[in-house]
Amino acid sequence: MKRERLIKKYPNRRLYDTELSRYITVADVRSLVMTGITIKVLDTANETDITRAILLQIMLEEESGGEPLFSANMLAQIIRFYGGTFQGMFARYLETSLELFAKQQQDMTQAWTDNPFEAMSRLTQKNVEMWADLQQDFMRAAGFSFGAKRKPKDDDPA
Repeated sequence: MKRERLIKKYPNRRLYDTELSRYITVADVRSLVMTGITIKVLDTANETDITRAILLQIMLEEESGGEPLFSANMLAQIIRFYGGTFQGMFARYLETSLELFAKQQQDMTQAWTDNPFEAMSRLTQKNVEMWADLQQDFMRAAGFSFGAKRKPKDDDPA
């Protein structure tokens, strides 16, 4: 398990990296996240975990400049899930989807050294299977039944 990098936020709004023993900016926090470092941000006034707020601030800054990742329609759809019965399930669905996408991106980079057409074919097939499994899990969690149980994946313990 990766160790979290502790960042403290002081009442003067400054961020302090406890590993480097120096003040850093939100841009520095973004750089840590971009390099895959897990962070935890604590408000020193009350020891509250404000990691999500800092990450949302970074996302807002990214969305404000350049090419946005989220369309207004997508954001409206996400907002509609807040407070609903599917909020927790939707959050897990999004998180799992992003993890699968990141894994695929990594696999694609590694497979690109092989025959690119063969790699794309394998990746496409794997993608279809993963999405089908993910959608079945999502629907099953919502209470819908599919009769047959989900087939175990290659990496699932038997």
